[in-house]
Amino acid sequence: MSKVVSLEQAVSMIPDGATIGIGGFIGCGHPQEFSVGIEESFLKTGHPNNLTIMFSAGIGDGTDQLGLNKLGHEGLLKRIIGGHWGLIPKLQRMVFENKVEGYNLPLGTISLMFRDIAGHRPGTITKIGLKTFVDPRIEGAKMNEKSKEDLVELINLNNEEWLWYKSFPLNVALIRATYCDEDGNATMDKEAATLDSLSIAQAAKNSGGIVLLQVEKVVQNGTLDPRKVKIPGIYVDAVVVSRPENHMQTYANQYDPSLCGEVKVPVDSIPPMMLNERKVICRRAAMELDPECIINLGIGMPEGIANVANEEGLPGLKLTVEAGGIGGVPNAGTAFGTCTNPVAIIDQPYQFDFYDGGGLGQAFLGLAECDKHGNINVSRFGPKIAGCGGFINITQTSPVVVYCGTFTAGGLKVEVVDGKINILQEGRIKKFKESVEQITFSAEYAQDTGQKVIYITERAVFELLNGKLTLTEIAPGVDLEKDVLGQMEFRPVIADDLKLMDMRIFEDKLMGIKKN
Repeated sequence: MSKVVSLEQAVSMIPDGATIGIGGFIGCGHPQEFSVGIEESFLKTGHPNNLTIMFSAGIGDGTDQLGLNKLGHEGLLKRIIGGHWGLIPKLQRMVFENKVEGYNLPLGTISLMFRDIAGHRPGTITKIGLKTFVDPRIEGAKMNEKSKEDLVELINLNNEEWLWYKSFPLNVALIRATYCDEDGNATMDKEAATLDSLSIAQAAKNSGGIVLLQVEKVVQNGTLDPRKVKIPGIYVDAVVVSRPENHMQTYANQYDPSLCGEVKVPVDSIPPMMLNERKVICRRAAMELDPECIINLGIGMPEGIANVANEEGLPGLKLTVEAGGIGGVPNAGTAFGTCTNPVAIIDQPYQFDFYDGGGLGQAFLGLAECDKHGNINVSRFGPKIAGCGGFINITQTSPVVVYCGTFTAGGLKVEVVDGKINILQEGRIKKFKESVEQITFSAEYAQDTGQKVIYITERAVFELLNGKLTLTEIAPGVDLEKDVLGQMEFRPVIADDLKLMDMRIFEDKLMGIKKN
C-alpha cells in the first residue's frame, strides 16, 4: 500500500502534546509544507496543540512568513528547543513574552542529540558549552522564566567537567527529501544539504513515534538507486507531495544545480565585493587564512571572507560549513549553509563530530559584543534572540578563532579612500562593553585550552594575549583616542609594538594575498 497521503491526513497524525524533531537549515531542507499545514490545522481546529519542537538550525527568513514562524501561535507550542533563532522572530517574541518555554542549545549538540535519542543513550556528554550561558552554573540554556526544567547538567568524569544534555523521546519527525518511491525510500538529489534528517527519523522511529516525509515527487518502486537512498522507507510512515513554492532548495532560490553537485559553475562568476568596511574586515581576516587548515566560516560578516579569497585567487582553501558542506564557496544570506561547487556534502551530525573532536584548524565568526575579558556575545540582545547556532561548537574546539565585525553598530558610516578609513558617522551602539549580556564564547575557557583568539574590526585588531584583550593593530586614518579607545566602555591593554594594519587592505585593487 502506498504511503502517500494528503497534507491534511499527515497533519492529523500529529497528536496534541507531541515532541517533534524538525529538519532544515534556514530554508534549506525544511519541510515547509508541514509548517503550512500545521498552522492551517491549528487555526481551523485548534489541533495539534501544546507541541514541543526541537530543531538545530534557525528555520526561517527573518520575516513572519516562512519556516517555523508559521508555528508562532500561542497554544500551538508549549516548548521550543532550538540552536539558532535569528530568523524566526515570531518564536523569539513568544519566548521573550514568556508565552512558551524556550531553550537555546548549541546547534551541533542538538544534531548529535538526535542521534543519541535514536540509540536510546541517556544523552549527549560533551565539553561544548562549558563556561558559556549553556552551563547550568550560568543560565543552563534557559531563555525565560517559564523554562524551569534542567535540560543540561554539569557532571564529573575522570576528574574533568562535562555537560550532559539529557535525552527524551521524539514522537514525530518532520523531514524532507527530493524523491521517494511508494514504500517511502527517499533520495536527496536536489537538496543542497542532507542535514540531520536521517538522525531525526531514526530518533522518532526508535521512540515509538512517526516519521512524516515531504518530497517533490513520488516515483515507482524499484527505480531509485539504493546507493542514493538517504531515508529508508522502513522509517517512513507517511509521505506528502509538496507544492513547488513549499519545496524551494533554499529561501534564496527555487533550484540551483551548483549547490548539490549536479553542475559546476565558474568561480569567477561570483562578483567581487565593493570596498567598504565589510570588505576591509574580510580582507584583514583573509590574511589569517592558512591553506593547510580545514576552515569554518560563520554566518554574517565572515561570509565575505570566501568572496575575498575567491577574488584574490587563494588556491586550495579547505572551507567547510556546519550544515555539512565541504569545499567550494560557502553562500551567504538565506542560502547560508550551502556551498557553490561543493566537493562533498555529509550529514550535519558527522560534520559536528569532526568539529567537536578538533578537526578544524581555523574558525572565522561574527563579533557582536565583546567585553573587557575577551568574552563574546552573539546570542542575545534584549528582546532580540539570535541564539548560539553552531558558534559554541566551533569556537570552543578550533585552535585558532578569528572574530569579525564592525567596531560600533547602529548607524555607523565609514568611507575607505586614499588608503585609509574615515569615520563619517559613529555607530550609536558600542560593541566593546564592560560586560556582555550573554557569554556565547568564554575567554576563560579559551585561555584554559590555549586557543589563539583574534578580534578584527574595520579600524582596529585585538588579540587575547596572556588572558588580556590586547590592542595590536590600528587602521590608517584612525585616531587612537577618539575613534578606538573613546568608543569602548573599558580600556584594553595596548601592545608596546602597536602596528598599522596592512595598507593594501584599504586600496581599491587586488591585495595580492597569495604572494605573502
